[in-house]
Amino acid sequence: MAKKQTNKKINNKNKGNVVGSWSFLIGIFFAIVLGLGFTGAYQTEILWAVFLLGVVVGLLNIAVEEIGGFLTSGTVLVLVSFLGIQVGTFDAVAPSITNMLTGILTLFVPATIIVALKAVFAYAYR
Repeated sequence: MAKKQTNKKINNKNKGNVVGSWSFLIGIFFAIVLGLGFTGAYQTEILWAVFLLGVVVGLLNIAVEEIGGFLTSGTVLVLVSFLGIQVGTFDAVAPSITNMLTGILTLFVPATIIVALKAVFAYAYR
């Protein structure tokens, strides 16, 4: 009987991981679409979708044992993206890269905040 419950937990974890993985891929795709400027009148809606996909990634895609690696890479990605936008290096070369970096920030900032909160709760729970 315990074996069935264990399999059920594994299957539930895999379903959350699949949803989180697809959310991440769709979010990156939308960030690129935002950067290339193919959004037209739906730019605000797609920006909100990217933000909500970042929330889903933070909630479903990162397990407790993956928190350290995600926070390290997510924080570096957010900082480098932000600095790339602020310095304005890409404005002269390729303005669409600045827009893509904004989309990546919109995806990773909420995901990183949620995973950081998960880490705090995981450490407080111990």
